[in-house]
Amino acid sequence: MRPDEFLRALAELPPPLHGRALTLRPYARSTRCDDCQRIGDAVRLALTAAHYAELTSAGELLATAERLAVEHTEHVAPRLDQQRGRGRVIRWAGASAPLVAATDASWKGRAGGIGYVVSDGHYGLLGRGTGRLDPTGASRVLVDELRAVDYLLTGYDEVPTGMTVLLDSLTALRYLHRWQAGDTDAMPAGYSLRERRWSDQPTLVRLAEQVAHRPGLTFAHVKGHSGHPLNEAADGLSHMARRRREESFDLRPRAYALVDAFLRDWHANATV
Repeated sequence: MRPDEFLRALAELPPPLHGRALTLRPYARSTRCDDCQRIGDAVRLALTAAHYAELTSAGELLATAERLAVEHTEHVAPRLDQQRGRGRVIRWAGASAPLVAATDASWKGRAGGIGYVVSDGHYGLLGRGTGRLDPTGASRVLVDELRAVDYLLTGYDEVPTGMTVLLDSLTALRYLHRWQAGDTDAMPAGYSLRERRWSDQPTLVRLAEQVAHRPGLTFAHVKGHSGHPLNEAADGLSHMARRRREESFDLRPRAYALVDAFLRDWHANATV
């Protein structure tokens, strides 16, 4: 199924089914994996059923696809998108909406890291260094806190409606609220707006514009190091990404296990 065909079919689904089908989008592509093909077949049949207004059947087929995806994931090694450091613990794919996410950043010396985790199992972690042309400026931790939010939002083809994003930085939260109110010119002190070679816009400019057009997103404060499962997971991922800049270890199993453990705690207690 071509991407444009999938998106057109997706538009016909009501909100509860829409979000579930969107998480299964990777399986709708052509693949040589027999298990992935079976999952994709169930997704495509669900979209066809929805097209003919058979929403009950569509829901049942999506449930089949979700079950097959969980079974498939349990028998393969966890994988990260090596280019962007993203991954997912599929067992939490059926998490009820609206989703809750947490982002965080870590900086020490000349190395930094950002991370995020979402209640539906998505997560990501990226490390970065600094140099003469680094546009970050003096507000390194603040800028990375905001970069972590951008990293979260750009991980979705379509940001889920009603998502709540938790941050432990009140200063970063104030910028997000200002941008959401339309003050998109506000930027952290020293952050360079010069033209980027690797993207059309500076990260925070892109984030400010995206946030301004998404009033359905909620940004809220969570106290850091207070035992909140999602915040602790995001904090752990950001520290892991920073350490990986200077140490040699395999991120994949560590990140996967950390996220799975904290999400298990989160879903057991189910509190923002």
